[in-house]
Amino acid sequence: MLFRSFATSLLIACGLATAQDYPTRSIQLIVPFPPGGPTDIVGRLVAQRLSEGLGRPVVVENRPGAGGTVGSAAAAKAVPDGYTLLYGSTSTLAIAPGLYRSLPYDPRVAFTPISLVSRGAIVLAINSAVPATSLAEFIEQARRSPGKLAYASAGSGTPPHLSAELFKSVAGVDLLHVPYKGGAQAMNDVISGQAQAIFEGLVTLAPQIRAGRLRALAITGERRDPTLTEIPTFAQAGLPQYDAYFWSGLVAPAGTPPELITRLNAVLVQGLERPDIREAFERQGLQTAASTPQAFGRFIDTEIERWEIGRAHV
Repeated sequence: MLFRSFATSLLIACGLATAQDYPTRSIQLIVPFPPGGPTDIVGRLVAQRLSEGLGRPVVVENRPGAGGTVGSAAAAKAVPDGYTLLYGSTSTLAIAPGLYRSLPYDPRVAFTPISLVSRGAIVLAINSAVPATSLAEFIEQARRSPGKLAYASAGSGTPPHLSAELFKSVAGVDLLHVPYKGGAQAMNDVISGQAQAIFEGLVTLAPQIRAGRLRALAITGERRDPTLTEIPTFAQAGLPQYDAYFWSGLVAPAGTPPELITRLNAVLVQGLERPDIREAFERQGLQTAASTPQAFGRFIDTEIERWEIGRAHV
């Protein structure tokens, strides 16, 4: 701890000098989830853009465990010299503070925000046998039969789970939660009729919606998705008070010199503006969402409060 404090002081004192030369070696980007998942896929796109813009390799290191908190804690403890970064998400930067009693980091003080990277809509879809063809009809059916309709989720404490709990609070309905060990299994059981509804990302549900195996009732966000224009937003479907989404962003350990944060932000924002990157994100059901470090910091604070509401009803 003393060594880290001493190293931090030296870095801050020499910030201007290091910013001119930074980076002089490869950068480690911690992705706190397993390889191959949505966060990892987008995290690697970010690493590639950073590498191109900075002229040095940005190496992705997957450190999964405990809902992404293992890798996030490791990043929080890293020397704040700009050579260790974290690809954070809704789970690790907004949900975790209220979900884990002994979380080894506080996102609001453990990290320095660099930029928001992406946002992804959440879709409410139901089994095609459920006698509801609109969001209003689904809500009415749920109110008539409290606790009878079940929704499947990727697991307790995940964004889909808390998105559904937030929906229950806003819509004034009682749905039964059935947690699974992943989104694919949850979706399959909704298709088979073991559960009646699911809240998930568009990239997961879109193929099943197009095939008619699931009926989409509404999508979060301000506008309809251009690939599935028949799905209304929650506001258009009659529930403007409800909004929730997946998001991800880049942060560094607290104490990273501001000159390096500014450099990283500029490179990342420029990379996210490229048409090919926007298209790659859209294939994952995401939108690019670059921001300033200050705006991202305020966003994290707001999101922690948002998901506390969802947790309050679990």
